[in-house]
Amino acid sequence: MRVLLLDLDSTRPDHLGCYGYHRNTSPNIDRIAAEGVRFENYYTSDAPCFPSRTALMTGRFGIHNGVVGHGGTAADVRHEGESRQFRSKLASESFPALFRKAGMKTVLVSPFGERHTAWTFYAGFNEIYNTGKGGMESAEEVTPVVLDWLERNAERDDWMLYVNYWDPHTPYRAPESFGNPFANDPLPDWITDSVFEKHREKVGPHSAHEINMYNNRTYPEYPRYPGELKDRDDLRRMIDGYDCGVRYMDDNIGMILDLMKKKGILDDAVIMITADHGENMGELGIYGEHGTADQGTCRIPMIIRWPGRTNGHVDYGLHYHLDLPPTMAELMGIEPPSSWDGRSYAGSVTNAEDTGRDSLIISQCAHVCQRSVRFGDWLYIRTYHDGFHLFDKEMLFNIKSDVHEQYNVAAKRPEICREAAYRLLEWHDEMMMSMEHDVDPLWTVMKEGGPYHAKGYLKVYEERLIESGRGHAAAELRRRHPRER
Repeated sequence: MRVLLLDLDSTRPDHLGCYGYHRNTSPNIDRIAAEGVRFENYYTSDAPCFPSRTALMTGRFGIHNGVVGHGGTAADVRHEGESRQFRSKLASESFPALFRKAGMKTVLVSPFGERHTAWTFYAGFNEIYNTGKGGMESAEEVTPVVLDWLERNAERDDWMLYVNYWDPHTPYRAPESFGNPFANDPLPDWITDSVFEKHREKVGPHSAHEINMYNNRTYPEYPRYPGELKDRDDLRRMIDGYDCGVRYMDDNIGMILDLMKKKGILDDAVIMITADHGENMGELGIYGEHGTADQGTCRIPMIIRWPGRTNGHVDYGLHYHLDLPPTMAELMGIEPPSSWDGRSYAGSVTNAEDTGRDSLIISQCAHVCQRSVRFGDWLYIRTYHDGFHLFDKEMLFNIKSDVHEQYNVAAKRPEICREAAYRLLEWHDEMMMSMEHDVDPLWTVMKEGGPYHAKGYLKVYEERLIESGRGHAAAELRRRHPRER
């Protein structure tokens, strides 16, 4: 068996053609989707980058594996402690180790382990190719490594190749020579002039005034990446920059698919296309960041093309990213480790069955501290640290009618909030009772000073707000975060 897994950093599904986007951003991804199963409601359990990939690789929620943030002690996989053997359990219980149990060679093309000091990300791989720029790679630096490996190994029938692309991640880096194929395409129609003006009133990192997190700095080497959205021309530059990153990456994926076809292995290979997280492009007034536990950040693409199984099908069930390891275990006839938190949706791949969950709990502790509940038509967000966005403690959105999270109806629907809070409490009880530790790492982050990307930045951001005429917001931030001055 040959398996190609494409991990596309910061790729939100609704900017792909196969998910209904009005721009032609992803013709190569789309052709794979047409031959497989496309999952419509697929979410990372823990965002952003490091927590998400750790959940996938360990098969466990962040509350269990310990990684929920990008810094502090909650950015390390929990040690096994005194019971640890010569090798840790990840040697046999990681997602890549599953393929090794099946007698397959496991190959990784990614700099991610070095980017986040995430050495556990490498567990279970036979060959590792670090493309060397810590996530600042463009596709033209990744693709040759992949093509070279395929040239040497494609004919073997025993490999899993995991490829990590970064182009949709800020700062948008598609080469200038690529041009802008979307220059004449309309922008997403939900960002009307009135919506855009409301976004310009928003404060917080990666708001319209501070695309560069806490300031409006620009970078000459990244001309597609604006520092501030002053008008709709800047908005176009932002959206086009992101979409060019997606299309440029897709063109490179096409090169991989073309070589596989030339080698005669494309039709028989299993191909999976997914991401670590999405990217808010206006949701909650945030642009170019994956910093919340919401639809924009946590909903991700998942496409599985498995020859001889279900094709051309759309699955609408609720699934976690960490459900992939037990799914692959079932499809390959291997008993999954008892430590995994995921639940197999193999029936969706083999027989188009409804294998979805009743609800999902999604978390974010790197930019804010939030836990959210996705159930029915609803997304309930509970905020413990607002990351200087001035979010309400409770937010509730009807995802069916308000997918871009414009109308917080928590005050109008308290009964839905109560149901969501109960679901969150039940999940938390289950998590705490099913692990050896007695510490929830969300509270570790809070006790260590707050989310990594907010910790220590209050004074800096206050100064930015005052100098840009928004001192009233600085006063409210001081009121909300008295301990952080």
